[in-house]
Amino acid sequence: MIAVFVTFVGVCLGSFVNALVWRTRQKELIRNKAVGKKLTKTQQEQLKRLSIVSERSRCTHCDHELGAKDLVPVLSYLYLRGKCRYCGKKIEDTPIAELFGGAVALASYALWPLALDGVLAGVAFAAWLVLSALLLALALYDARWQILPDRLVAAATVAAALFVILASWTEGDASRLLDAFWGGLLIGGLFYLLHQISGGRWIGGGDVKLGFALGVIAGSLSGAFLVIFGASLLGTLYAVGISIVTRQPLNGKVRIPFGPFLILAAVITFLVGSELIEWYRNFLLGL
Repeated sequence: MIAVFVTFVGVCLGSFVNALVWRTRQKELIRNKAVGKKLTKTQQEQLKRLSIVSERSRCTHCDHELGAKDLVPVLSYLYLRGKCRYCGKKIEDTPIAELFGGAVALASYALWPLALDGVLAGVAFAAWLVLSALLLALALYDARWQILPDRLVAAATVAAALFVILASWTEGDASRLLDAFWGGLLIGGLFYLLHQISGGRWIGGGDVKLGFALGVIAGSLSGAFLVIFGASLLGTLYAVGISIVTRQPLNGKVRIPFGPFLILAAVITFLVGSELIEWYRNFLLGL
């Protein structure tokens, strides 16, 4: 029953991610139009209506306010066959984020590497679910528009820091904080160096900022190395797969967002990184 509940919470967070990503995108477009200028009254009103906290969800086509029956994760989309109940146009958000949210939550519960008994441990797990939702939002945003918005990256960084503090408190291990700091410094510092050397051609500025948060999640220098290796491997496999499917050679003209692979590698590293590192050491010793 606990696994079912956790999965349900993850699906609901995935639904929240859909709304967060779309509203963040609209806000970014409005702010980009006003760069160097004062926001007009109309733009201020538009930003207010896009608040994720105070404003209800609406159809992106007809602007009709959506009711509870329109917002049931996955089920509403299937029942409505992917179309708005009020105008009949295609719903832009698919249940992919909701399904990913549920899958990540269930995997986190099944593979949780920390203590999971007591109130504090429960709070730490809940903090992880919130953090994973923010990471999912960043992965989805980067996959769609190949950019990592600063506000979402900042929120994820703060959430990662709070989670590590809670995890350290739960485990009674203050050294976890220092290890997380070094992990963040390694990935963030390395990405910053690559960004400066290449003038942003090898790695984007958003990835540099995200690198600090993911290094903190990795929790150690070895974990940080595993994130970099895992993301590079996943990105390479994806690029090769795209090349095979499209029958097009790999070249520098095709842009592949690196953020989703970094995030996936960081989540895997946190959940099973110790086991992977131990397996690798045993593999080397067995050669």
